[in-house]
Amino acid sequence: MEKTATKKNTKIASKIKVKAKTPKTAAKGEAVSILRIRVRAYDSKVLDASVKQIIETALRHDAKIVGPVPLPTDIKKYTVNRASFVYKNAREQFEMRIHRRLIDIINPSAKVIEALTNISLPSGVNIDVKMI
Repeated sequence: MEKTATKKNTKIASKIKVKAKTPKTAAKGEAVSILRIRVRAYDSKVLDASVKQIIETALRHDAKIVGPVPLPTDIKKYTVNRASFVYKNAREQFEMRIHRRLIDIINPSAKVIEALTNISLPSGVNIDVKMI
């Protein structure tokens, strides 16, 4: 069954904003390759400095960048007893926070990939690179 368009339906449809997703194919029919970089660290300041360094390196080689997108922070909590034998109600809680960012580079050239592999980042920063 098809619905016929009424004035009310067209007014509602005109007010809805549709966000365009990233195209999987270019306008000329060429496939779009995306280099997805996920960066993780325990310290958010070191992470932001590393992401800034990655973005500056990619922009220096005229790459199109999407991001950095902040991903949810993973929080791992550990509860331990303060005393080993008697005081079972005395406990301490510790937590580890893992901050994450996501960067997409659209249609990376060979120069961009080479520059990103030669980049020097501080210790404690973990990088996962995937070609989509």
